Amino acid sequence: MKNNVSEGLDKVLNIESEYEVIEAETQTSKKPEDFQEIDSDYKYARENLYGVIEKGTEALDTLIELAKASEHPRAFEVVSQLTKTLVDANKDLLDIQKKVKDLKKTEEKEAPKNVTNALFVGSTAELQKLVNGRNENGG
Repeated sequence: MKNNVSEGLDKVLNIESEYEVIEAETQTSKKPEDFQEIDSDYKYARENLYGVIEKGTEALDTLIELAKASEHPRAFEVVSQLTKTLVDANKDLLDIQKKVKDLKKTEEKEAPKNVTNALFVGSTAELQKLVNGRNENGG
C-alpha cells in the first residue's frame, strides 16, 4: 500500500520500490467511564477528608478546653497530636487533588495512531547507484 509521498519518491528517484506499511496499535489509555470512576473516587475521598477535618476540629476545640481545665501534660500532648493529624489531613486533601490532575494528564496522552515506515529493499550498492544517479541527473 503506497501513499502519495512514496509514489512521489519513486518518481523522483526513478525506481520501483516495495514498501511495507506497519501500523501501530492505538493505545487508548483510559475510557470515559474510567475518568468517571476516578472522579467519583476523588469526590468520595474528598468528602471523607472534609468530614474528618470538621469532626477533628470540633474535637480539638473540646480537648483544648479540657486541657486548660485539667492542666494535665497528657491532655496537652493529645491536643498536639490531634493538631498534627488535622494538619496532615489538610495536606492529604491537597495531595489527592494534585494526584488526580496528574493522573488525568498522563492518562489523556495517546500513542500515535498510525506509523508508516518506508523500507528500501536492496543492497547498499543498489542504493548508492540510485543516489548517485539522482545527483548526476541534477537532483
